[in-house]
Amino acid sequence: MGGELTVDVTFTEDAITDVKVTKHGETYGLGYGVVNAPVDSFPGLIVENQSLAIDTVTGATITSNAVLNAVADAVKQAGADPEVMKAPIEKVVEDTTVDADIAIAGAGTAGLAAGVEALRAGVKNVVILEKQGVTGGATTRSGGKIIASGTKWQEKQEIQDSAEEMYEYFLSMDGAEEQLDKEKVKEFCDNSVANLTWLEDMGVMVHDVEAIHYSVPTWRVHNTTNKDGHAGGGMTSGYGGNFTVPMEEEFYKLGGKIIYETAAQEILTDGNNVVAGLKGTRKDGSSVIVNASQVIIATGGFIGNKDMMARYADSLGTEFYITPPSTNIGEGITMGEKLGAKVFNAPTFQTCYSNYAVGVGGGENFGLMVNGRGERVANEYSYMYHVGNEIFKSGTDHGWYIATETDKHENVHKGFENDQILKASSLDELAEKMGVDADVFKTQVERYNELCAKGTDEDFGKPSEYMYPIEGDTYYAFYLSAAPTVSYGGLVTDIESRVINNDNQPIDGLYAAGEVSFTGLFGNEYPGCGMAIGSAVYYGRIAGINAAENVLNIK
Repeated sequence: MGGELTVDVTFTEDAITDVKVTKHGETYGLGYGVVNAPVDSFPGLIVENQSLAIDTVTGATITSNAVLNAVADAVKQAGADPEVMKAPIEKVVEDTTVDADIAIAGAGTAGLAAGVEALRAGVKNVVILEKQGVTGGATTRSGGKIIASGTKWQEKQEIQDSAEEMYEYFLSMDGAEEQLDKEKVKEFCDNSVANLTWLEDMGVMVHDVEAIHYSVPTWRVHNTTNKDGHAGGGMTSGYGGNFTVPMEEEFYKLGGKIIYETAAQEILTDGNNVVAGLKGTRKDGSSVIVNASQVIIATGGFIGNKDMMARYADSLGTEFYITPPSTNIGEGITMGEKLGAKVFNAPTFQTCYSNYAVGVGGGENFGLMVNGRGERVANEYSYMYHVGNEIFKSGTDHGWYIATETDKHENVHKGFENDQILKASSLDELAEKMGVDADVFKTQVERYNELCAKGTDEDFGKPSEYMYPIEGDTYYAFYLSAAPTVSYGGLVTDIESRVINNDNQPIDGLYAAGEVSFTGLFGNEYPGCGMAIGSAVYYGRIAGINAAENVLNIK
């Protein structure tokens, strides 16, 4: 929800003849801009059915209710009883079977990319099962960024970069040597320009290029915009529709079909365990069977599944802030496992730590950041996911941002007045309130102050211009909650996006792309904003191309 929403409703004596949403601030690609978005679809549905008993759109429930409530208010103002229009519409619930060439689970970035490429390759019948009421998945909630190197946009801003440099940067990440599939990562880097061009040709609009973080010298994060000037944004600020809206439009233009409010739950096989389609369940409980010789799993990650989170990495605990959709529950991984797919249990995932009461954490560089035991574990002036990774690896489920009046960040000073922020007149008192060992904590602060005085961070390499001592009459501690944003691990795939079985052989007819199969693409650290979207698009495309080739060869 993005603020005030208003509607104009036109009546006759006994009917609603027109509904127009005249003002809103909803998320592009979620609340408006796509086929099932409430702002776009609900006015027509209300007039057609002469009813307010319109099912809310899963994934856009807040916007759905806002439109319905606004129309109900207009009905009341017109002197009628809106409750009469809320009487349930009788619906027929029945199971459905459809035939397709390719069945795709999930209409997020990877699923849409796969569908578009399959249709462009000449396949006529591609069906996507999407568990939400709109397309886009986690991408719609993102900052709308994509990583690429050697682009015309970098050249325009006089940024020198190359695929080789980006590849070397990825290899430098913590855990890269042990976990990266170097062939897959290099393939993505070598094709990042072509991948971005593919999106641009579809209507995706690049706005500018920015740094991953100012501590990383090369700028290669490309921000997107749209015809309304909806550009830029933070990691979860709802700009991802700049990608998903053009992709959805292209998919429909090419003849693709999406069955909404239907969660894929099973990969179907014939009697010889050969892939034969997908089975899903609708919101109303009815089943949908899609018969297809090729299946692509693009269901997203598992951050909404606490049991699966504990299986992959247990040091986070069970209480954390979720930024992706809560419907990201890892069902694609479960479906694959039942068919014998190999699964990689990643040791970590993309996590940042922030205080959500005042917005401090990650981007604040001047203070001291410690883990849940009061220990300094990272250079605070580094990419927030690097800091998050180090806190996570240290084995605590939260962190603390320590500051005094010497801190130079505006957000921190605003937070000093918040009642939820811990305040103390001594480090001993602050340690007690934080629940950490006072001696351990004071030793960390004393060491940090010593390094500030030296002007050299001998421990973690923080630039001296961002080193300010923790001293003064009042000490502050901002509790930093963990916020996992992208899960790693999942179904193991090869460079052709084929799902690999436990014998390290590809499963015929089964592909995966996007967050459900982020294996080999990440070490312990998230390399930069836009890698999740970029790799989902690229390997989704590869999945669609190869699945289409198999279909056409079979025919």
